[in-house]
Amino acid sequence: MRKKPAVNLFSPVTLGDLDLPNRLVMAPLTRSRSGLDGVPGDLVVEYYRQRASMGLLVSEGTYPSFAGQAFVRQPGLVTDEHIAGWKRVTDAVHADGGRIIAQIMHSGRVTHPETNGGRPVVAPSAVAIDGVTRTYAGKLPYPLPHALDEGELPGVVGEFVQGSRNAMAAGFDGVELHGANGYLLHEFLAPSANRRTDAYGGSPENRARFVIETAAAVAEAIGAGRTWLRISPEHNVQGALETDPADALATYSALMDGLAPLGLAGLSVLHQDPDGGLVQELRRRFGGPVLVNTGFATVTTLQDAEAVAGWADAVVVGRPSLANPDLVRRWSEGLPLNEPDHTTFYTEGPAGYTDYPFWSN
Repeated sequence: MRKKPAVNLFSPVTLGDLDLPNRLVMAPLTRSRSGLDGVPGDLVVEYYRQRASMGLLVSEGTYPSFAGQAFVRQPGLVTDEHIAGWKRVTDAVHADGGRIIAQIMHSGRVTHPETNGGRPVVAPSAVAIDGVTRTYAGKLPYPLPHALDEGELPGVVGEFVQGSRNAMAAGFDGVELHGANGYLLHEFLAPSANRRTDAYGGSPENRARFVIETAAAVAEAIGAGRTWLRISPEHNVQGALETDPADALATYSALMDGLAPLGLAGLSVLHQDPDGGLVQELRRRFGGPVLVNTGFATVTTLQDAEAVAGWADAVVVGRPSLANPDLVRRWSEGLPLNEPDHTTFYTEGPAGYTDYPFWSN
């Protein structure tokens, strides 16, 4: 007999300004269905609407500036057309009783001019990722990025702020700033990507500074109760390497100390050991709601989710929510799950996107 978690995953919870009907959060999942113009269309509307029974939906990473586009067919939050497209999505989710926040994601160096429309690729430092990226012109090596100087940083913060304001204009219930997985905010945190010698590089406190300033600016613009941050300490992907445990602890502790006074709606943490010392120390320092994503190398199971439900305020779930639009019902009633089709994750059309069946009995 499985031991019941200390906190019921299917019970309501209040996070920031949002009241959630349950503690299951759909992870931000790259799906590449928004076309060349980055405008969400009918398929995107249906995809999110289908999953409205999750306690909270987090949109796929959405670029706040054209330079920040990371992927082909990625959605944006820059133009009036982007805002109108997302408004159709949020209206559909809300009509079905759901809640949805936008993940604001600047690619930083994880892009290419053949993806972002020929715009400069920017980063904390002029250090390229060793590898290739899929562009509209095929797979190409990552370019050497332009190192942002101090005078350019307020403009980049402004892009996050405007993207967040656009998200609110599109009807989102808040935003999650993407500070994970090697994108721009994470690049400032990671010593492998940040070789700066000014106030934004070197020490853990300096490397945390840009993320804190960005979060503070967005919280001031749209409200702290609707502002979230996602981090992935020690995840070591896309060239953002944090292989020194002491440095990772110092860096993310400095980040938490800077965020704690802001009163953000939540901190979403992706880490392979959520019960370990690092995550628990960050949780203590942050002092606000913490969401945990236990799955990346492996798929999150109900047992995984229940294992952290004793201390996490909510659990972030990726592939099971991708393949099961009615995941809340299936997990709460012990029903079998659909298996995700990995071959369709980043393709076009409804296959593996809006055609996963609901439980029919």
